[in-house]
Amino acid sequence: GIRTVRGRADGKYDWAVNNSEIIIPKDMEKYVQSLIEFMDNSVCNFCAVETIKKELNKAGFKELSLAEPWTLEKGGKYYTTKNDSAVFAFNVGKKTPAETGFKIIAAHSDSPCFRIKPNAEIKSEKGIVKLNTEVYGGPILYTWFDRPLSVAGRVILKGEDALHPITKIIKIDRPILLIPHLAIHFNRAVNEGNHLSKQKDMLPVLGIFNDAAEKDNILLKSVASELGVEMDSILDFDLLVYDVQKANLVGMHNEFISSGRLDDLSMAHAALMAMIEGTDEQATKVMAIFDNEETGSGTKQGAVSPVLKNILKRVNAAVDGTMEDFYCAIAKSFMVSADNAHAFHPNYAEKYDPTNHPAIGAGPVIKINANCKYMSDAHSAAIFRSLCEGAGSPYQYFVNHSDVAGGSTLGNILTSQIDIEGVDVGNALWAMHSVRESASVEDHCNMIKVMKYFFSC
Repeated sequence: GIRTVRGRADGKYDWAVNNSEIIIPKDMEKYVQSLIEFMDNSVCNFCAVETIKKELNKAGFKELSLAEPWTLEKGGKYYTTKNDSAVFAFNVGKKTPAETGFKIIAAHSDSPCFRIKPNAEIKSEKGIVKLNTEVYGGPILYTWFDRPLSVAGRVILKGEDALHPITKIIKIDRPILLIPHLAIHFNRAVNEGNHLSKQKDMLPVLGIFNDAAEKDNILLKSVASELGVEMDSILDFDLLVYDVQKANLVGMHNEFISSGRLDDLSMAHAALMAMIEGTDEQATKVMAIFDNEETGSGTKQGAVSPVLKNILKRVNAAVDGTMEDFYCAIAKSFMVSADNAHAFHPNYAEKYDPTNHPAIGAGPVIKINANCKYMSDAHSAAIFRSLCEGAGSPYQYFVNHSDVAGGSTLGNILTSQIDIEGVDVGNALWAMHSVRESASVEDHCNMIKVMKYFFSC
């Protein structure tokens, strides 16, 4: 029968069988609940890395510092982080990387949103205080109006000396912000097209403060209170605005998941599940979750940097591999670059390629571009197709409509640092870069199956 899902008071879901075909196999139900919890906890890049670290710790992975020498054991499970917003996990194989190559799955931790500027409070009439923000990435702006919002990110505190400050990750769980839309009565043409100013229209309101003294540094006071520290100990912050609405299952048979940040945290979650549960003991398996893909990846924690190449070199060296061994390992390696794809939208068929438009619920997507915006080619696409067939998953292709320019993602960016073979893939989404995106539950389960198969064969 169809597996339907009923929400519970504790935020989890009860699965029940009615009639007709089964959408989600019994052994996949845990991944759906896990994805929902992962999305609710990972409200920004810093929180996503914290969530991933907790799952890796539970699975027996050991944290390493990039600033200290590494001693690795064959069969050992390790991870390290960069900038608190990128995380790299690896399971050292029993054979050397020069013998087997590296098996790599890459995704990214960031999503379009709003970043809070320094000196953020803007005081308005009658005690109203709003926050000065800057747009991060390319969000669909109008989807952020009239929603309960909050703040999460990283706060930097005074440490023992100037060169060693303390980092705290913060997630304020209650809604403290909203961006109110202008009433239609003041803009009768709003539904005919409405240009939005990022500096004027998109500033969130924090509250009403009638006490003049209370208005000063109200954001920092709130952050300090949340962290249990003195406000004067806060040196700086990376604070982001997020939508507090939880992830939901949607549809007559609960076949869709609706959530913020599915691009690309759903792929990060799938990679995490594969990293924890993959069973190949011979090859070294790697999960690389980069930051700042939405702004071009050009940071020390982004895919343009040599961070992954340096980690792979250190793994190779730790198992007594030479530089010649490293080059052999790279030549034998394969990477699955996982970033979501554009699902065919039934209201906008003209936007899509006539023969290569992926449908929601029809399986993982192989992404192809003639101008090399993706790293996929016939050879690497054939490998991923074979992985799908081996895992028992459907697959499909995405190619841009020839009159519609597409973007790029991690795969081809990484090849500027490592000449590795790989394929760009993802699951199909509706409303990419909206405050809430929609995807198929079945697709997510199939992507996990394929990634696990890759890490197990």
